[in-house]
Amino acid sequence: MENFQQSMDAANFHCDVDYKYDAGVGLKHGTIDYISDAKNDADWIRKFRHGALEKFHELSLPEWATNAAVRNLDFSKIRYYLASDQLPKTSWENVPANVRETFERLGVPEKERKFLAGVEAQFDSESAYSRMREELSKLGVIFVNSTEGLNKFPEIFRKYFGTVVPVADNKFSALNGAVFSGGSFIYVPKGVRVKQPLQAYFRINAENFGQFERTLIVVDEGAEVTYLEGCTAPKFETSTLHAAVVEIVVLKNAKIQYITVQNWSNNVFNLVTKRGVAHGGAEIRWIDCNIGSRVTMKYPAIYLRGEGAKGEVLSIAVAADGQMQDTGARVLHLANGTTSNVTAKSISLGGGMASYRGLVHVQKNLKGCKNNTRCDALLVNSTSKTATFPTISATGNGNAVQHEASVSKISEEQIFYMRQRGIPESQATSLVVNGFINDLVREFPMEYSIEMKRLIELQTERTIG
Repeated sequence: MENFQQSMDAANFHCDVDYKYDAGVGLKHGTIDYISDAKNDADWIRKFRHGALEKFHELSLPEWATNAAVRNLDFSKIRYYLASDQLPKTSWENVPANVRETFERLGVPEKERKFLAGVEAQFDSESAYSRMREELSKLGVIFVNSTEGLNKFPEIFRKYFGTVVPVADNKFSALNGAVFSGGSFIYVPKGVRVKQPLQAYFRINAENFGQFERTLIVVDEGAEVTYLEGCTAPKFETSTLHAAVVEIVVLKNAKIQYITVQNWSNNVFNLVTKRGVAHGGAEIRWIDCNIGSRVTMKYPAIYLRGEGAKGEVLSIAVAADGQMQDTGARVLHLANGTTSNVTAKSISLGGGMASYRGLVHVQKNLKGCKNNTRCDALLVNSTSKTATFPTISATGNGNAVQHEASVSKISEEQIFYMRQRGIPESQATSLVVNGFINDLVREFPMEYSIEMKRLIELQTERTIG
């Protein structure tokens, strides 16, 4: 139990930092100019930011953002840019001591040594550490933060930037467009298969802060890559906002696997927009685990734009007391012979609310498209809540779309049986919960599946008491 406690609490700390760059509190055009000046933005990016801010003020919150806490977010009380340095270090020894200690406590350097091909570690608004194995650089693979991508590789970055998630897509994508900083830029050249994962780790350290990383990944024809994303933040009494944008472009016959394990503290509003476009024969696979946060609204989307493209979304969401996990997937079939699979599992504990919100759309006049969606919910006690909001739009002949949903409660007989064999109720409940998600947990890399099961187990045991 002590090890589990350490796993959950490892992220609940913050360090004192002397920030060199601080845009102050509030969101206005002066904030945008401060960020652009600090980052030495090109003129087109500065204009892009100001236009995005105007769009942010014009747009209303999404219709499904019914949570009162989200609707009462005060954007004038958030700090939008904090950084102690502009350039990431390429050696852990050169990272500032307090920042290095943060990532060491989270186990990032150890994971890099064991099984990663490259790491980007972001601390508040900017990347603190960036490194990729030399052999990948020689093959033409690019893995840098978004600022470096803009400055060093503009011919690739600008071509795809903002094409998958337009500024006007929603209020939070517009906000990201105005104040984005950090995130990853990845380009995998034609035919290159990156065998070991690339990872980005996003750490929020400051109070009253918003983190707005922007990630752009381009996988060229016939290439393959796996990208891991980890997110943590300490617990504060005030609200913390995380509004990232992820854009993925997977060209003909290429593949990407995008894996997220988030362990936000319960004061974080996690309101992100993630979307990928798959061209002919390409494959996009999202694997997503959402633990913690006050509110999460996340719906990874796949646009199957080329014939024979494939998409899959596997997601796990755990909502404890006082938390809302509104997660799901969006899949748009835009070409013949495209296939998709969505599997979502949610766990509601002690008054937590977990809901699935999905969209499957098959464009008219298409043939041979297939989708299977299954969402299962587990209620741990009588105060837990769950809901399912599927939208299915399909026309044409020869297409197959199906949706299955189930809601179950933990059986008192199961718990009684295990308690008779000396297993405490909280641990017995954890065993049932882990059995419920075990098939999806196996899809995560081993190092992450072990950590994730521990986090879920501790969350369950804490709630049950």
